Amino acid sequence: MKISIVIPVYNEAERLADCLNSIAAQTRMPDEVIVVDNNSIDSSVAIAESFDFVTLLSETKQGVVYARNTGFNAAKGELIGRIDADTILPVDWVQNAINIMSETDLDAVSGSTHYYDFALPSLANMIDKNLRGWLAQKLNNNLFLWGANMVIRKSAWIQIKSKLCSNHGEHEDLDLALHLQDAGLRVVYKQELLALTSCRRIDMNPIGYFKYSLAGPRTYASHNKKSRLFMYPVITFCWLVYFPGRIIYRAYDHESKTWSIINLLKQSQSRVDPTIELG
Repeated sequence: MKISIVIPVYNEAERLADCLNSIAAQTRMPDEVIVVDNNSIDSSVAIAESFDFVTLLSETKQGVVYARNTGFNAAKGELIGRIDADTILPVDWVQNAINIMSETDLDAVSGSTHYYDFALPSLANMIDKNLRGWLAQKLNNNLFLWGANMVIRKSAWIQIKSKLCSNHGEHEDLDLALHLQDAGLRVVYKQELLALTSCRRIDMNPIGYFKYSLAGPRTYASHNKKSRLFMYPVITFCWLVYFPGRIIYRAYDHESKTWSIINLLKQSQSRVDPTIELG
């Protein structure tokens, strides 16, 4: 099966090269890599252009949902892998994705993560694995997809793309999962589909983080899914660990593997909340 990888990008110069280098190192290269620039004003476009296997597209309507749609519509592969610009793929990710999607009754899959820039990775990975696995079990027929690590059949995308929502304050990947399942298509969670991601999602200001965390149940509520209630225990836990987690994340430099109070005071490039439109 041919597979395309789509990466929506907005001001991701700090992370994009590592992401694309991880694709270049795959044991089985994807058939197509599409970077969709969503009005970046940094060097993201130049970085994408420096990789000869990248097809660079532009989406001027601001919002990750529009960048995703542009990439998915352009993708030529039978399978579409969707990752974020801060995703780092293990060398066997593409082959693993193809193997998983060889199940003929499977229409979309999302996988697990390891955090590559957190001071206590084993602890963070264990917590995330247990929370994500528990939530997948509880959500059952209203399962999630996660934009940093997912694969969907192009045929499934074509079938439901006209029905998708673009509501402010909701997750486009959860919306996609719910529409797929409402159409009778099969979405699964496979722990073995592993991708590495940044823990920078915790480095949002408190108000922004709390609003972002509520986007999940808000998405399910807009689709009249009672299964959203299972999200609240996970969100409560995330709120409890937010402040200590953010301090640990900011105080640790994962490249030099050093701790410093000075790091807490440094300006950092917070991830743009993907549930909002910027313009």
